[in-house]
Amino acid sequence: MHTALTKYPSQSVAKLYFIAALGLFAGQIVFGITLGLQYLIGDFMFPLIPFNVARMVHTNLLIVWLLFGFMGAAYYLVPEEAETDLHSPFLAKLLFWIFLVAGAATILGYLLVPYATLAEMTGNNLLATMGREFLEQPLPTKVGIVVVALGFLYNISMTVLKGRKTAISLVLLMGLWGLALMFLFSFVNPSNLVRDKMYWWFVVHLWVEGTWELIMGAILAFVLVKTTGVDREVIDKWLYMIITFALVTGILGTGHHFYFIGLPGYWQWVGSVFSAMEPIPFFMMTLFAFNMVQRRRREHPNQAAVLWAVGTAVMGFLGAGLWGFIHTLSPVNYYTHGSQITAAHGHLAFYGAYVLVVIAIISYAMPLLRGREANSARAQRWEMWSFWIMTIGMGVMVLALTGAGILQVWLQRMPTEGAMSYMATQDQLRFFYWVRLSGGVAFLAGLVTYFVSFGIGPDRTSSLNEAPSNLLRA
Repeated sequence: MHTALTKYPSQSVAKLYFIAALGLFAGQIVFGITLGLQYLIGDFMFPLIPFNVARMVHTNLLIVWLLFGFMGAAYYLVPEEAETDLHSPFLAKLLFWIFLVAGAATILGYLLVPYATLAEMTGNNLLATMGREFLEQPLPTKVGIVVVALGFLYNISMTVLKGRKTAISLVLLMGLWGLALMFLFSFVNPSNLVRDKMYWWFVVHLWVEGTWELIMGAILAFVLVKTTGVDREVIDKWLYMIITFALVTGILGTGHHFYFIGLPGYWQWVGSVFSAMEPIPFFMMTLFAFNMVQRRRREHPNQAAVLWAVGTAVMGFLGAGLWGFIHTLSPVNYYTHGSQITAAHGHLAFYGAYVLVVIAIISYAMPLLRGREANSARAQRWEMWSFWIMTIGMGVMVLALTGAGILQVWLQRMPTEGAMSYMATQDQLRFFYWVRLSGGVAFLAGLVTYFVSFGIGPDRTSSLNEAPSNLLRA
């Protein structure tokens, strides 16, 4: 049993959340590969796991494991930023088990019970909230999420209020409260389809392109503060600039989802202009990360965490910024919306912006929670290899989906006469789907490599300070 090297004992609560997050992450990837196979072999796992169920589990696991990661990050960094112990470690542990059991029960419900039966069993007739993509959770689960979120926010807010206030903790707190408030729109299910889609995007868009960006910025800033030793004043200025641009462009950028759903025509302009500006905060984040690493005042022994942090900024810019921009303007989106180009953007954006930042904080915090300043040089080499394998695997997937999307638009959506049907078009995309599947398998191999790094102990012959910086420089 190792003694944690954390400043405050209550930070150890984060370990539970990090372990759960990584376990659910693995489950998400397995279901993703299942979906990739179902694109190629239509009856794969059918009727045991139909496509709609696998898709539901895949996306819900993504949301849940990232939330576990965000909560773990908050429980780790807030006490350190506030310079005080967590308000209630007991409450944090209690909410962890409630969230985990409720999440597991919901996933089992998806897998074992027909969705219509599940809706009937869980009181959807009392308040109809089910049946919408990403918000498929039964009513008791949604209520449970609200209860867990309120308990978590109470715990974090009280910790911040009784201790030191920093830019990082305040930005994080704003992002977490925003996340919780936006989720309340998941309970709004109007009969009017236009209003329904509008409120639906209030959750889906304003999470990933609004409040989550604040959380990402705060976590990234924290990791860079700890690993570079750069003055907080410098990092705070960068952080305020990034979140200002993120909020302005992200909130008004919601309009790129309002183009063709029956809302007023001015959204064509508002959505196009402001969503075209959404790459700016991600580009600033990239400059920020590289600037901090270049100005670093010390060579931190945990170079793997630095790599994940820099990777967050770069891949976030590519996925959320560049791949978002290529199909965000209204005249382009008219043809591309809902195509495989959308899937390419979604995968790279989530990986770059959120998956990598959660892994960055886990890679920084877990060695300290396990009683070491940093993992051994050998363990860090495995970590860095996992970064490159996952990133290359994701790159292959995204390029394949982009190619598939361009061909799909060309065959199915562009022609004014003789356009191919959806299913006939899918037959033409099989090569891209095989490439996408190979990228998914490589990604899983990268994640397994990351898990292996946790089992590698301290080096016997080398110092912790001999970090494998050659892979970082690559």
